[in-house]
Amino acid sequence: MATSNFVDYVKIYCKSGNGGRGSVHFRREKYIPKGGPDGGDGGKGGDIVMRGNSNMWTLLHLRYTRHLRADHGENGSGQRSSGAHGKDVIIEVPLGTVAKNPETGEIIAEITEHDQRIILYPGGRGGLGNDHFKNSTNQSPQYAQPGEDGIEDTVIFELKILADVGLVGFPNAGKSTLLSVVSAATPEIADYPFTTLVPNLGIVAYRDQQSFVMADIPGIIEGAHEGKGLGLRFLRHIERNSILLFMVPADSDDIVKEYNILLNELAKYNPELLDKERILAISKSDMLDEELIEEIKLTIPDNIESIFISSVINMGIMKLKDLIWKAIS
Repeated sequence: MATSNFVDYVKIYCKSGNGGRGSVHFRREKYIPKGGPDGGDGGKGGDIVMRGNSNMWTLLHLRYTRHLRADHGENGSGQRSSGAHGKDVIIEVPLGTVAKNPETGEIIAEITEHDQRIILYPGGRGGLGNDHFKNSTNQSPQYAQPGEDGIEDTVIFELKILADVGLVGFPNAGKSTLLSVVSAATPEIADYPFTTLVPNLGIVAYRDQQSFVMADIPGIIEGAHEGKGLGLRFLRHIERNSILLFMVPADSDDIVKEYNILLNELAKYNPELLDKERILAISKSDMLDEELIEEIKLTIPDNIESIFISSVINMGIMKLKDLIWKAIS
């Protein structure tokens, strides 16, 4: 997933189509000089529609889209002919995309399934022709309804990655290295903070030709819930993961303290994240001997499953896959 190709936030001005006017028309034929009203209805304006596409993984195709306008409905005409409906605008988005009101932050719609359709802004209704207004006391109505205006507003589209496992850790915790080892993903890896600038997805092969999706989320730092580091921009991706795999390197000054800081950042961002099942992986454990591993085990809380791994020497990787599969099954 190339950095330049991953777009998870766009803001677009949208306007649904206006409804067409109803027609004021009377039947006029050779032998019927004073026929009754036969004005047709106006057509409905086009909708702004959001549709899920499981083959997409980014909002890149919308990056330079600033305005979207649906077509207006056509006006009605004589002989009770209704105007054509305006053409809808279909906005295809990856699964996990939400549409939000930019002023209030309220979620308007959320796409989680392929081909799921949600009308964000319906087109205006077409006006009724004068044929609808005839009655015993007014057999020649000289009026019809105008069409309703469409809805115009600005909407924010945000992508929250859908994955079975989300990797949570400080920069340089070994998340990208793990993803590169267990999947075909090729994230950028280096010895400096924030190597990962966008979420990376990898499909992890498991036993009996089964698999699950793992997401490497850019590193969190203390204060991320307030926007520090890469902050809020990527914390939202964690909301969609089935389980969270916390990664703390073995050379950390205090493994449990680091884990608690990460947990606290998630809790302050969204307390519901604490309801997700969690696994703690102590990465880079190839630098530990058995005695140190046993000492560290005594400090780890009993309420979280933990495992010592090393992506470099493939230490504990299969056991980690087993723990993940058990948690998501």
